[in-house]
Amino acid sequence: MAHHKSAKKRIRRNEKRQVINKNRVSRIRTFVRKVEEAISGGDKKVADEALKNAQPEIQRGVTKGVLNLKTASRKISRLSARIKKLAA
Repeated sequence: MAHHKSAKKRIRRNEKRQVINKNRVSRIRTFVRKVEEAISGGDKKVADEALKNAQPEIQRGVTKGVLNLKTASRKISRLSARIKKLAA
C-alpha cells in the first residue's frame, strides 16, 4: 500500500481514469460492432452510415489516449475495405 500522500492520490486518480478509459474502449467496440453487423447483413448503405458514425468515435479514442493512431487507422481502413467489397 502507498505511504505517501501523493502516491495515495495517484491511486485514486488511476482508479477514476480506469473507469473512464474502460467506458471509452467499450463505446468504440460498440460502434465497430455495429459496422461489422451491417457488413455481415450485406447492406452497403447501412454499413457506410455506421462507419461514418464510428470514425469520429475511433479518432476520439486516439486523442484521449486509449487507442494508438496506427491501430485506429488500421481499423478504419479494414472496415472501409470490407464495405467496398460489398459493392462488388
